[in-house]
Amino acid sequence: MTFDPWLLLAVAGTFVLAGTVKGVVGMGLPTVSLALLTAMVGLQPAMAVLLAPTMAANLWQALVGGYLFEIVRRLWAFLLASAVTTWLGVLVLARADVRWLSGLLGVLIVFYAVAGLCRFDLAARVGRGRYAAVINGALTGMLTGMTGSSVFPGVPYLQSIGLSRDMLIQAMGVMFMVTIMALGLAMGEQRLLNMELGLLSLGAVVPALLGMQFGQHLRRRLSEAAFRRVFLLGLLGMGLYLLLRALLG
Repeated sequence: MTFDPWLLLAVAGTFVLAGTVKGVVGMGLPTVSLALLTAMVGLQPAMAVLLAPTMAANLWQALVGGYLFEIVRRLWAFLLASAVTTWLGVLVLARADVRWLSGLLGVLIVFYAVAGLCRFDLAARVGRGRYAAVINGALTGMLTGMTGSSVFPGVPYLQSIGLSRDMLIQAMGVMFMVTIMALGLAMGEQRLLNMELGLLSLGAVVPALLGMQFGQHLRRRLSEAAFRRVFLLGLLGMGLYLLLRALLG
């Protein structure tokens, strides 16, 4: 894969934008970057490039807050299931037609955007049942391995189990760290990573962090509700584009 200056500029701009979204609404960096990068370079390279910025963006969120041991105690089954099935998802990624997995990513992004815009109560639907932790963890990991997206059903499940606001934020950071680390290890084992993609991923950390700082500044000046709506509408458009591109070949 050749990295010309325009591609490097586009990747940097993508992570500034994705970081800004995370800075304003508290999440969205992997989703925004995946949608834009998949449209530019394809799904597998996009998943590789998002590894380092996603880890950098969520490390502090995962470790700071004072609830880490309680989160691991309460969510160990969910986290273990998500880590194991992330490896299984990457096995599919290495062997399946990536065009259809890109279409699956488009479906997930569209679903996430529509659920947010229409205020569907996903948490009430995914948190029920004796084995909800294992089932939701397994689905989250499988979809992470196939598409790079850890949002569904992981985030709605965490919202469904009655965590306090601060504990929920830290739990999401822990979930993203577990799945992204498992994704990186599995992609490396399947030889879906190389030195060029690794360097590009490391180089994207600074734009992502700058975007987060800018987003946190904007949060004090903008209506978060209005920004979230624009964010979801943008995701809806990108998800539809990825889906249509997969269907039309």
